[in-house]
Amino acid sequence: MPDNPPASPENGTSRIAVVTGGASGIGYALATALVARGDSVTIADLDRNRAVQAAEKLGAAHPGQVRGAAVDVRDAAAVAALIRSVTDQHGRLDLLFNNAGIGVNGAAEEHTLDHWNRAIDINLRGVVHGVHAAYPIMLEQGFGHIVNTASLAGLVPSPNKPAYTATKSAVVGLSLALRSEAASRGVRVSVVCPGYVDTPLLDNANPDLPQTSTGPRAREIAVRVQRRLYAPDQLARDVLRGVDRDRAVIVAPASARLAWRVARLSPSLVLSLASRLAVQLRAETETLDRTPSPRG
Repeated sequence: MPDNPPASPENGTSRIAVVTGGASGIGYALATALVARGDSVTIADLDRNRAVQAAEKLGAAHPGQVRGAAVDVRDAAAVAALIRSVTDQHGRLDLLFNNAGIGVNGAAEEHTLDHWNRAIDINLRGVVHGVHAAYPIMLEQGFGHIVNTASLAGLVPSPNKPAYTATKSAVVGLSLALRSEAASRGVRVSVVCPGYVDTPLLDNANPDLPQTSTGPRAREIAVRVQRRLYAPDQLARDVLRGVDRDRAVIVAPASARLAWRVARLSPSLVLSLASRLAVQLRAETETLDRTPSPRG
């Protein structure tokens, strides 16, 4: 057994956590839930100002528990420096949430190499960089929990976002492979695979990339598929419950769990439904392309 057992709400010990992409959406909801539990949280985000503002907002009610930091998860050295600084400051690292990500939407033929590379650099390499920095530290201390944010798209066929789906599928595989190695060494690994969550990601598909036909319609398509978008704070509760129970794969909401179950029991049925959606979206795009623009 390690000299310092894993911190947890059950033993009354405040945990040390880092959340990437923590200034908004799922990341901010996770940080909020962690701080409410009494944990010490570093909110890391590409935008330093947003990270600091988010930390100040949470810190107003929980002084001394939150700090903001800038990090570009595409930069392995920057991620390593952040993880090391948190560990040096607190003497340990209990939780790492590799949560930063972007939405890349559009049919495969609309994807440029920039779409593919940006998705891979942030959604996959960003997770790799976090794991590469934190895992050796957790092995040395003999405990810790890495939580990687993937997507239901990593478990179930999802048309019109092949680059996004590819990276999220890779994160699922990475997480499960790492979990199998880490389990006997005191380190836990979980992967989060949510359905559609009501976050700014749905309103900012393909950021700084060539826009695609379905990119601006990401929220509309999400509502069509899931009907009711899941609230980030509800997902955060599900995630922390899954972390407490050491779940390998954390899927929410209930509709997403149902889709995952059906995909495992009848892959052909899910592929058929996904193909039907792809055909519908392509037909709608062709209709929009033929619609004359209104004259000013």
